[in-house]
Amino acid sequence: MYLCEHGRIRKKVMINWICLLLAGCCEIGFTFCLGKLKDASGSSYALWIVGFALLFMASMPLLIKATHTIPVGTAYTVFTGIGAMGAVLIGILFFHDPVNFWRIFFISTLTLSIVGLKIV
Repeated sequence: MYLCEHGRIRKKVMINWICLLLAGCCEIGFTFCLGKLKDASGSSYALWIVGFALLFMASMPLLIKATHTIPVGTAYTVFTGIGAMGAVLIGILFFHDPVNFWRIFFISTLTLSIVGLKIV
C-alpha cells in the first residue's frame, strides 16, 4: 500500500515540475509577443496582444498547479528564472539585444542557481 501511494506522490511531483516548465515557456512566449508589439501596427498589433494575453493567462494556472507539490518560493523562483533566461535569449536571437561576456556570465549563474534549487 505504501509503495503505491509513494509512486503516486512522485508522479504528482513530476507532473507539477512539468507544469512549472510549461509555465516558464509561456512566460518566454509572452515576452516574445511583448517584443513584437513595439514594431507592430493594425491587425498584427491586435494579434500580438491576443498572443500575449493568452500566454499570460495560460502561465498563471500552470504556476498555481505547480505549487501544489513544489514550495512556492522555489516554484516562483524557477518560473521567473526561466522567464528571465528566455527573455535574454529571445532578445539576443530575435531582437538584436547586445551580447557580451557579462550578460552571458550572469545568465549562466542564474541557470546554475535554478538547477541548484531543483536539486535541493
